[in-house]
Amino acid sequence: MRILLVEDNRELADWLTRLLRKSRYVVDCVHDGIDADAALATQSYDLVILDIGLPNMTGLELLRRFRQRRGLTPVIILTANDAVSSRVAGLDAGADDYLVKPFEPDELEARIRAQLRRRQDSRTVRVAFGPLVMATDARQFTLDDIPLDLTAREYSVLEALLLAGGRVVSKAALTGTVFGLDDDATDNALEIYVHRVRKKLSGSSVSIGTLRGLGYALRLAA
Repeated sequence: MRILLVEDNRELADWLTRLLRKSRYVVDCVHDGIDADAALATQSYDLVILDIGLPNMTGLELLRRFRQRRGLTPVIILTANDAVSSRVAGLDAGADDYLVKPFEPDELEARIRAQLRRRQDSRTVRVAFGPLVMATDARQFTLDDIPLDLTAREYSVLEALLLAGGRVVSKAALTGTVFGLDDDATDNALEIYVHRVRKKLSGSSVSIGTLRGLGYALRLAA
């Protein structure tokens, strides 16, 4: 899952980025409204975490512009302003949820999971491909009932392939899911993570097939 974090407080932004990456999310972080608007116009995200008090363009204006472009990605607003009028303005602008600073990390992560569940179809709370199972609420994979130890990028690779249900995922689509804006998103870099995931699936009936010129897909041995 790929998240856009828009927060002008650098210290808070760095802390949140580390927190979310530890929970296996791919995170892009920008610090002003104009950069965030450009990111939303050119990139695909599963969730946006948005501060209201941004330089160059306010969070509310950014949100209005995004919704006017028919952007459907869930947006959680973070703000120090706990006035009811501020919450109403944020929700009216198109926010899906609202969290007042300071907040507990566990609450933010719970709200993220709730928004991602709402966006997904009910069947994706638990997704299986043979003995490979992903629990989206716990963000955990198991293989033959044994938890898989995956890094954030490895998790993103396997998640994208599993949600495709055996269909081919192009290299471009997989790269966009696995890497953030500041990452070295080359074909070689992607192949490294696909190789690592393959090793963790080795010995099971699930494998990752390569279709030359097309991309990757999960395969299940008969």
